[in-house]
Amino acid sequence: TWPWCGPGAAGSASRSPVTATRSWGGAAERQVAKKEDLVQAFGTDDQTEICKMILSKGELQVSDKERHTQLEQMFRDIATIVADKCVNPETKRPYTVILIERAMKDIHYSVKPHKSTKQQALEVIRQLKETMQIERAHMRLRFILPVKEGKKLKERLKPLIKVIESEDFHDQLEIVCLIDPGCFREIDELIRSETKGKGTLEVLSLKDVEEGDEKLE
Repeated sequence: TWPWCGPGAAGSASRSPVTATRSWGGAAERQVAKKEDLVQAFGTDDQTEICKMILSKGELQVSDKERHTQLEQMFRDIATIVADKCVNPETKRPYTVILIERAMKDIHYSVKPHKSTKQQALEVIRQLKETMQIERAHMRLRFILPVKEGKKLKERLKPLIKVIESEDFHDQLEIVCLIDPGCFREIDELIRSETKGKGTLEVLSLKDVEEGDEKLE
């Protein structure tokens, strides 16, 4: 660790392994690493090879303030995803980001910096279900199935459907329903395989929410 680049160094410094600029009150002093120091630290004085080593094996030093800012941003990003995906199951109204942030603080949710915000949002939804009325907004789908496979396939689809809103059985079986978004892929694959591509699946809406601007605070 070079003294002008490491933690706790006074003033500001560039992070080149060969040169660094250190400043005090507007005055700057340029320091150059000695060849023997480079060879001792990296086994070579070739600047290109040294940079490759740093990029492949080095670790970025982040200050406590930067880390705190990053975690705060991730916390808000997670809350935003949750608010966008979820509703109150009784009113079908979405929650505000502020309310979700407050709820996350109430359950003492700790952000995991090396885990994606989407994964953490799903984890937060599971945890919040224990303390408040919240669930993922349902998707509205329309199935159009051939008569031959329709009745049999309907029985297999039932466990994956939350609510059947309408059903019409004439030349084809047409069903409009609500599902949990997590079941979409399984439903799509089931219809494709069982009807050999003859059945169709149409997404009518990604989120089943009440109309209007009102949100739950």
